[in-house]
Amino acid sequence: MSTDFDSSALEPISEPSETSEVVARAELAAQPDVEAPRGIPKAIPIERIDSDAVKVVQRLRRYNHIAYLVGGCVRDLLLGGKPKDFDVVTSATPPEIKRLFRNCRIIGRRFRLAHVFFGPKIIETSTFRANPREVEEEEGEAGAENGDLLIRRDNVFGTPEEDARRRDFTINGLFYDIEKGEVIDHVAGLADLDARLVRTIGDPDIRFREDPCGSCAPSSSPPAAT
Repeated sequence: MSTDFDSSALEPISEPSETSEVVARAELAAQPDVEAPRGIPKAIPIERIDSDAVKVVQRLRRYNHIAYLVGGCVRDLLLGGKPKDFDVVTSATPPEIKRLFRNCRIIGRRFRLAHVFFGPKIIETSTFRANPREVEEEEGEAGAENGDLLIRRDNVFGTPEEDARRRDFTINGLFYDIEKGEVIDHVAGLADLDARLVRTIGDPDIRFREDPCGSCAPSSSPPAAT
């Protein structure tokens, strides 16, 4: 089946409902001395950003969803490199994303993501999520025998801050606001990037057990670990 992009694919099937913007200002539990996050001016020339990723972000914003570039692409752009792919994170749920992009496919069971296709290119678009372990701790052991617990927990939606805190390394937990030209830093990742420091978010033993393969490759051109 051809994946050539049709410009009409950007037209929504139906008008989506409005989503209120979530403002995350809570203190970081793992780093209580860090101030509440704020937008930090770090303008990235728009020509260095994939034009299709820009289209995805702008369309989500047009329909009242929060939307940022996230993860490795932000890290690589700030280091002056060329990202191999671009990811987007948003307050829109996977079904809401699909309603906005006809060239979209929802994938995964445990961790549902939206793939927005532009020819052979994919802009992976995820919803802000909370850390499943933190939700389980809040709710106690109830439902622990539920066989679908892991699948359900992996799709707990959250705030931008919760989403940043559930990622592997601080340098991968940065968001970039295209419209404002700002980096949104909930995990002190900018300081670590400037220091060329690879630091896990939370307990490193837990992080490496959760994702032993992914945690071994934080960057195609990583800063020096200390």
